[in-house]
Amino acid sequence: MEARKQEVVRRIEEAGLLKDPQWLSRLDEPAPLWVVLETLLRMIDRIDPPGRPYD
Repeated sequence: MEARKQEVVRRIEEAGLLKDPQWLSRLDEPAPLWVVLETLLRMIDRIDPPGRPYD
């Protein structure tokens, strides 16, 4: 399980999804809702940018 957490942290850092590094050192603690939502919204924007055409 520890290897899986390290992989998640590596991907988050590479993508630059989380600006506050203190949350990366506390993965076993529940994250505040704003941290989770901010990360999800950034991920959605990277996958489907708002200015991209639909077709």
